[in-house]
Amino acid sequence: MAIFSTQNTRIAGMAACVPQKEVSNHDYSWISEKERNLLIKTTGVEKKRIVTRGTTSSDLCYVAAEKLISELRWDKNEIELLIFISQSRDYMLPHTSAILQDRLGLSKKCIAFDIGLGCTAFVYGLSVINSMMSSGGIKKGLLLMGEISSIGSYRDKSTYPLFGDAGSATAIEFSENEPPTWYNLQTDGSGFDAIIVPAGGVRNKGNKRSFEYKKFGKGIMRHDLHVVLNGIEVFNFSLREVAPNIKELLAFLEEDVDHIDYFVLHQANKLMNNTIRMKVKGAKEKFPMSLPSYGNTSTATIPVTMVTELNEELRSKKLKLVFSGFGVGLSWGSVLTHTENIVCPEIYTYEDHIKGLNTNQYKYKI
Repeated sequence: MAIFSTQNTRIAGMAACVPQKEVSNHDYSWISEKERNLLIKTTGVEKKRIVTRGTTSSDLCYVAAEKLISELRWDKNEIELLIFISQSRDYMLPHTSAILQDRLGLSKKCIAFDIGLGCTAFVYGLSVINSMMSSGGIKKGLLLMGEISSIGSYRDKSTYPLFGDAGSATAIEFSENEPPTWYNLQTDGSGFDAIIVPAGGVRNKGNKRSFEYKKFGKGIMRHDLHVVLNGIEVFNFSLREVAPNIKELLAFLEEDVDHIDYFVLHQANKLMNNTIRMKVKGAKEKFPMSLPSYGNTSTATIPVTMVTELNEELRSKKLKLVFSGFGVGLSWGSVLTHTENIVCPEIYTYEDHIKGLNTNQYKYKI
């Protein structure tokens, strides 16, 4: 049982950024109107935000971080840790966090590294950054997570309607005598191929055949550089593992479901999340959902949901929260933590806030 805790850290602030372009699943012409309506009903995704060509997940995270640092009035020289988590990093090499460290104007003394996770990014990411900061050697840190959905095929009804684009920034600060944050993290690599991009890595290097479209069933056409989602396997895994993981953490801490203010789940799809909620036996109003407007933004779903659905309460109240992430790996996990009067600005639109900010310096011409 991988349950552990960290001490002396708190979430000081959280921000999210999405592109301006909005795409509606009601207009998804690849499938019939009947299929569209059923898809929207089961997934809960009515619309999502999609970047324009050339915009990356780090661009969205950059705006979220730049604005959040300003709202917090943090001295950038005091930020000594930056962690970036994404499945759509800028380059194979170097690590995107190094680019963001320089782009944000942080000190050279800042530790910066990437983590290669998807749906469990927030719960695993919190465990890493809080563990590194809990001793007090690092006073301020940034956890940046973002995703763009370009790895999905428009002609794949099993993936394209689900995924949207977003970036997020979570500010963590050392704070003595804070209540501990608790984690229950798990992994089952036997399901590695349930969500996968088959080509483009070292094991299956991309070549011209990697771009050849193949048909995998009605309404599903993609090539080997597109994401593959085994929906049935992921659905069954989530229903089998997620609720027990949450309940195990609560039982270990002798916490009652009714005493948790909110359960913020990874936004997988409506049917899956509602089923998990019923297994946890929590009230519907305690499970906020951002799926209808933003879709599944993978690494960024939990921050996006908090910023859009819990904004006012995060800024004005003390909350006891459970986060739950589940998906790629396969991996899953839950976190119990407290927040109190954190800085949480309304969600940013990338194009509205990019003026005057550096967007071109890190584009490598090929």
